[in-house]
Formats: sequence, C-alpha cells, structure tokens
Amino acid sequence: MTVVRWAEATREELAALLPEAVVVLPVGATEQHGPHLATGMDAVAAERLAAAAAERAGAARGGAAPADPANGGAARAGAAQGGGQPVTVVLAPTLAFGASEHHLPFGGTLSLSAATLARVLGELIASATSSGARRLLLLNGHGGNSAVCAQAAADAARLHGIVAAAADYWALAAADGPWGTSYPGHAGAFETALMRALRPEGVRDGELRPSPGTWPSAPDGLRLEQPGAWAAIDGFTDDPRDGAEADGAAAFERLVDAVARAIEAVAAAPPASAPSAAPKEPAR
Repeated sequence: MTVVRWAEATREELAALLPEAVVVLPVGATEQHGPHLATGMDAVAAERLAAAAAERAGAARGGAAPADPANGGAARAGAAQGGGQPVTVVLAPTLAFGASEHHLPFGGTLSLSAATLARVLGELIASATSSGARRLLLLNGHGGNSAVCAQAAADAARLHGIVAAAADYWALAAADGPWGTSYPGHAGAFETALMRALRPEGVRDGELRPSPGTWPSAPDGLRLEQPGAWAAIDGFTDDPRDGAEADGAAAFERLVDAVARAIEAVAAAPPASAPSAAPKEPAR
C-alpha cells in the first residue's frame, strides 16, 4: 500500500496520486466528554483509526501486522506484513469540529451547526475533486455528524461523479468486542477504554464515576431523542470505570481491520460510467 498525508505532499505529488487514490477524511468533534475524558476524543479516534487502517488496506488479513495504538496506529515493529491488492490512500487533515450543539450546555465544546458542517464538507469535497480526487471515504468519529456525513457522501457522488462513502467507525465493527452494540455510548466504558489505549493522558482517573442516569433505550434502528436526556446523565453514559486499556487496545485492533476493509471497498468500487442511451421503441 501507499499512504500519503495530504498536508505533507506537494501539488504535483497530489496531482499524480489522487486520480487512483482513496482520499480518507477523518471527521471528529471537539466537545465535552464528561469530567474524565479530554474533549478531543472523537477527533483522536477518527484520526488514529484512519492512519492505521490506511497502512493496513490492501494487506492480507491473515498476515497484516497488528496496529500499535500507542504509536499512532503504525504496525508493531517486527510483525509480518500481508500482501493484497495495492491500495493508495491519501489521508486528509482531520476535521476536528462537528455538529455538537447538544453538548454546548455542558461547556468545553466547540460546535458547528449541522448546516455549517454540511457546507464545510461539501466545499472540502469540491476542493478535493478539483485537485483530481475520484474516491472518498468520510470516516466519522462523532454521532452528531452521522447524518450530515452520509448526505455529504451522497451529494458528492451526485454532484461530482465520484465514488464516495461515509461510515461511523464504531458501526463498522458494531457486533465485535465486549460492548456488542451499534451504540457503544458517549464517554462511557468504550470511549474511556479506547482513550486509555490511544492517549492515556486524556483520561482523568480522579474524575471517574458512573453516569447518574440511564440513556433512553430504543429498538435497533430507531433513533430516539428526548428533551433533557443529556442533562439527566450529566453528559456521559454507563460507567467509564469499566474502560480498561486492554479492552481499548483490542477494540482498536478490530476497528482498524474494519476500517481497512471499508477503504478497500471504496478502492474496489467501479468508477462512474455514462448512462446508456434509452432503447428506442420499435416502429409500429
């Protein structure tokens, strides 16, 4: 595989790479994560996963080197690399701001409105395509961005004729691991475990305590919003004390594999083709 960071490449290098590459844009947030986690959690997770998965994309699953969370997701030293179809990935700089207005009452949050985020993504995608990008993955790290990212990908395919996709990183491996749910919570055990593995200084051990409330339950596939729900749980779910570093490292490894498969799927998707002419009706 070939991995290039957009911000470290020249215009000539990008012009040569972009037509055949998958551009991965990590989309995060800067928002409150309770009294115990750093506000950059979502951006950190999206960026680290994107970088590690980019290195793994195109490698044979059985031989891919395990990612080292403490080393930015790079392959562990001495581990064997697999050999799959080559994939070129251009990593765009992480967008560290998202639609986080529901977290504003707690403080510590820098938010865009959903409309502003949609415009920002649209303009970034337009810029990338004008530079030659033909394939794009929006890797999202914040639940409030999900719908906006999905629509941005759909608009990119329609307006620019490119292969575009969007994914919430946690949903790519939702059934794996001890959480086994499509919604692993906010600043609870899952994110605390992941932060311990990725950036342990982002966890304030002296502030760890259970959430004072329970997030409203809903059937899978139903997004249920209730007034006051975030205030009732003090802005975080479940019990972050259950977030062990070992669980976070294991989750990171599974997620890297899942994101790598997503990158490969975008790389393998056939490019857009001109619609065929409508068949003529037979003469009567």
